[in-house]
Amino acid sequence: MIHDFSIVWAERNLLISGLMTTVLLSFLAATGSLMLGALLSTALVRKVGVASVAARAFADAMRCTPFLLFAYLIYFGLPSLGVRFDGWWAGAVALTAYHSAYMGEVLRATWVAQPPAPLEAGHAFGFTGFRLFRRIVLPPLIFSSAPVVGNQVIQIVKDSAFLTVIALPELTHAASSIQSRHYVPFAAFIAAVLLYWAICLTIEMGVGVVGRMAESRR
Repeated sequence: MIHDFSIVWAERNLLISGLMTTVLLSFLAATGSLMLGALLSTALVRKVGVASVAARAFADAMRCTPFLLFAYLIYFGLPSLGVRFDGWWAGAVALTAYHSAYMGEVLRATWVAQPPAPLEAGHAFGFTGFRLFRRIVLPPLIFSSAPVVGNQVIQIVKDSAFLTVIALPELTHAASSIQSRHYVPFAAFIAAVLLYWAICLTIEMGVGVVGRMAESRR
């Protein structure tokens, strides 16, 4: 067993490369899905109109579709329509689009639970449209929904492991490559699990910081 872990250590550069890919991909997907989710939430809150119906249909479609199937659709399906992405960008687009639906629902639920007073005050001071949303609505939404958003970011990290099926060289793909060449599955995958755990602990620490900032604003 010690020999197995020594092999993994010797291949640490491959694991580190996969880790960096997972971190970068997850960061971009989390940022993009949060931004798109914020826009989506504005349509979901309205409950009427074409934009609201389209947003609800999109959110329901994403929530009812397994992520792996959606990733296959982006990477293998879209080329038949003339839209092609390489593995990296297919993974980024799939993660961002898929999780924007969940982010939109998280922000919508937080929005409807907010007290009406700040919104009324914003209207009284002349804030309207996107300016009202950006200055008055969005900041408390981010702070109030931070724990749930943090959980969704962790889900993004975990879903990124599915992208090994399209040969994207992320962390799971790196661990699988090591075990297939050296036949040390336990050591390779335990190393990957520990690295995923480290990513998730870092996210939890970040959520804790945001939570303390939210407390200081009250």
